[in-house]
Parts: sequence; C-alpha cells; structure tokens
Amino acid sequence: QVLLVESGGGLVQAGGSLRVSCAGSGRTFSSSGLGWFRQAPGKEREFVAYIRWSGGITYYSDSVKGRFTISRDNAKNTVYLQMNSLKPDDTAVYYCAARSPYSGGTYYNTGGYDYWGQGTQVTVSS
Repeated sequence: QVLLVESGGGLVQAGGSLRVSCAGSGRTFSSSGLGWFRQAPGKEREFVAYIRWSGGITYYSDSVKGRFTISRDNAKNTVYLQMNSLKPDDTAVYYCAARSPYSGGTYYNTGGYDYWGQGTQVTVSS
C-alpha cells in the first residue's frame, strides 16, 4: 500500500509563488517516480510535472515550463512543486501520483500511475 499526502495549497495573488509538497509512505520506495497533475472545475485532469527518483530527470507541461520546478528529497520520500509567476489559469486542485516500475502508460497520462493523493487546492486570484 502506498499513501500520498499533499500539502501547501492555498490562496495567492497572480504573480506570486506557492510550494506544494507530496509526502509518500508505505511502498513508495518501489515507485519509479512521482508526478503532479491538476484539475480545474469542469476540466479534465492534466499533467503538470514528473520527476524520476533515480537521476532526478524532470519533465514539464508546456503551460508551466519555466515557472514551476519539481524536486525531490529521497530520504524523506517527498516531492515538491515550486510554483512561481502564478496565473489565475493555474487555479486547480493539485494531485500527486506515484508511478511504479511496472506501470503501463506514460508519465504524462493519468493511466500511467498507480497511486494518487487526495489533492490540495491552489487558488490564484487576479
């Protein structure tokens, strides 16, 4: 069993910054990486960023590249998403998800993940 818990969401003005965290427990040691997705009201859940545990290789969606940074602390089984230059369009519930070495799909699709957190709300006011 893998448990993922997000934290750090909140309300911020446009142009501001926020950092959300995802703490993993259980069998996270067996995950190959963690991703962040977000879902705005009435929209599908979309890929934001992904980081591999080994090597720390990162991937970003075009909409956040250059503004968001994903990082990890292997010792703490925690992944962070630093969000800068936030825009109202970034308003969404942010979810972290764990991908195992045996996961099908790809890192940028929701089907490529086996475990999900409960989400944390990020609201950017204009």
